[in-house]
Amino acid sequence: QVQLVESGGGLGQAGGSLRLSCAASGRSFNAYVMGWFRQAPGKEREFVSVISWTGSSPYYADSVKGRFTISRDNVKNTVYLQMNSLKPEDTAVYFCTASSYYGGSDYRRYEYWGQGTQVTVSS
Repeated sequence: QVQLVESGGGLGQAGGSLRLSCAASGRSFNAYVMGWFRQAPGKEREFVSVISWTGSSPYYADSVKGRFTISRDNVKNTVYLQMNSLKPEDTAVYFCTASSYYGGSDYRRYEYWGQGTQVTVSS
């Protein structure tokens, strides 16, 4: 069982930066694939990024590639999303997720979810 709590959202400026954190509790955190999805009003939940158990081989959606960086600290049981060069299109609720397997870009294949943190980017 894994519990996830996101933080770090808020109001950012276009071209600016924000860093999201996801604190996990439960056993065997380092055995889980961790990732981020986002959801804008009236839209489906959208894949953002995922990172392997070891922290290597991160994968990003095309919309954020080159701007966002995912990382994890297994000592602190925390995964991060560093968001640079923010765009208004990044405005959404960001959700942290964890699974014991790789679920690709389909949110329905992930096991555990946080409650989300709002990110709003002004132009």
